[in-house]
Amino acid sequence: MSHPILTEAQTRMKKAIDFTLHEFSTIHTGKASPAMVEGVMVEAYGSMMRLKECAAISTPDARLIQVQPWDKSLIRAVEKALQQANLGINPIVDGGLIRMPLPDLSRERRLEFVKVAHKLAEEGRVNIRHVRRDTMEAVKKAKKDGKMSEDEEKRLEKEIQVATDKSIKDIDTHLAAKEKELTTV
Repeated sequence: MSHPILTEAQTRMKKAIDFTLHEFSTIHTGKASPAMVEGVMVEAYGSMMRLKECAAISTPDARLIQVQPWDKSLIRAVEKALQQANLGINPIVDGGLIRMPLPDLSRERRLEFVKVAHKLAEEGRVNIRHVRRDTMEAVKKAKKDGKMSEDEEKRLEKEIQVATDKSIKDIDTHLAAKEKELTTV
């Protein structure tokens, strides 16, 4: 049976990993992905909306992102938003849809993205260590308040460390995969 403190820690660590992976998915690897544009803010109907809320986003092939606004009258607003997003991809309006052919990434650009991935991974690791610290404090407090035995405290501290190590290893594994994806032409 898992202790509620440990369960909470594992949940928070998983969220930190998921967040880091989501951030990784926004890094441009030269392979088209809807995640690269879905968060772009578009001015529509007098307010700001995320692109994925007002258009269908698809990747017909690895080098092309296609955006089709559900309302054709938004085509210019979507084009403008994509230009202002500074993605390094030029939107081309083609009737009721926008094509975004991905340029080839230079070696310098790829290495820049590798640095970004490393920074995101470090933020993920820091978040996991914060969870570890908070959880260890909660365990010590529970022991001090007489809510758990010393044996249980020691066991939980070990399990928290195992969860921390596993979570950090998880991020490192995904980082290595992202780096390989970025440096393989």
